[in-house]
Amino acid sequence: MVIGATKETFPAEKRVAITPESVKSLLDKDLKIIVESGAGVLSGFSDEAYKENNARVLNKRAQVFSEADILLQVRGAGANPEKAEADIALLKEGQILVGLLNPFAAPQLIKKIAEKGITAFAMELMPRTSKAQSMDVLSSMATIAGYKSLLIAASEIPKMFPLLMTAAGTIRPAHVFVIGAGVAGLQAIATAKRLGAVVSAYDIREDVKEQVESLGAKFVELKIEKKGQTEEKGYAKEMDEGFYKKQKELLTEVLFENDIVITTAGVPGKKPPVLISKDMVKKMKPGSVIVDVVAESGGNCELTKAGKTIDENGVRIIGTINLPSLLPFNASRLYSKNITNFIFHVLKNGEIDMEDEITSSTLITFEGEITNSKLKEQL
Repeated sequence: MVIGATKETFPAEKRVAITPESVKSLLDKDLKIIVESGAGVLSGFSDEAYKENNARVLNKRAQVFSEADILLQVRGAGANPEKAEADIALLKEGQILVGLLNPFAAPQLIKKIAEKGITAFAMELMPRTSKAQSMDVLSSMATIAGYKSLLIAASEIPKMFPLLMTAAGTIRPAHVFVIGAGVAGLQAIATAKRLGAVVSAYDIREDVKEQVESLGAKFVELKIEKKGQTEEKGYAKEMDEGFYKKQKELLTEVLFENDIVITTAGVPGKKPPVLISKDMVKKMKPGSVIVDVVAESGGNCELTKAGKTIDENGVRIIGTINLPSLLPFNASRLYSKNITNFIFHVLKNGEIDMEDEITSSTLITFEGEITNSKLKEQL
């Protein structure tokens, strides 16, 4: 069986789906590997590195599509809508496609994939279970995003992070507030603490309080009803409008006390809740910075513009998209390890086990049909 990885075509995407390191693991399972020339260059992996690990490097993208039984991508279909049509045209019946496909954002593209007889797996639909942990792409990428979001904030804020005592006077520490204590939020907290900031965090899930405090941050508790805060998959539950209105009122005072706000609240397949309104931003101190980690899917701040930095009364709202791609070497290694583990899992019995939770959760098209019930409803 031949596994192929292509060069990413999404604008400014620097990651690659498979690294030379993972090629070794796949070859040990008697799988053949082909890679499009230049696929790993932006991540720091040369064509020679792939060749040294006995992968074939092909110059033409179409040839990779033609020869591969399993095609690996970082951003495919709905996660790369402008370029998706060109790739869909190259797919052949019976192929397996694995990657971040963002199916609920572009159901019509997924329908076209199904019509071509492709078996497609969307890695962002991986269940949050201990068994699937080694394949959890979202957690891996959130680790990178949380770390990088804090570094971006540190470079934009007009003050230093740590407390310093100098002959000229005392430099007070920066205050950082993180909204959402998932993987990205916890990594942002840890990074802020390492830089010497005073850190606090908020999440509607009270069960993450211990994790926040274990990193040395203060857990902010708002006097607000929070019944049923967590979904079965471990993500924060989407609440009603009344809850979010009360939440905004209580958060306004907290925002004023902080220099940096990192927002990370989001659930895959859903638009992130707006947690910071324009009026709330107006009450923040000039020089403050908001980094909206979920800017690409809509953002937690009302003023967030995906891919842009907005200045509102001296407060900078940064909507950087595709944060993991800003650290492509590490992001690619983590992604490649996740996707390699997934391939081993799916192919362990030589055929797709439709009863397996990991398989059934990520499978979106099979034998000409869309298999995901939510996607079917959208169509």
